[in-house]
Amino acid sequence: MSDRDDTLQPDDFPIEAERSALKTTDGKTIAEAKTKQLADEIADRLNEQAYREEQDCWSA
Repeated sequence: MSDRDDTLQPDDFPIEAERSALKTTDGKTIAEAKTKQLADEIADRLNEQAYREEQDCWSA
């Protein structure tokens, strides 16, 4: 069993797409997509979801 925590944390956002790599704000690669277009789409969706979750915390 691994001791490291592989979950995304709030300070990892926004996620950036660099070519086909998805990276956190500190430049750590968290995933590879098959194409740059797919990486851009995944990053957009992750960032939108994180934004919604942050807004839900403040509106509750």
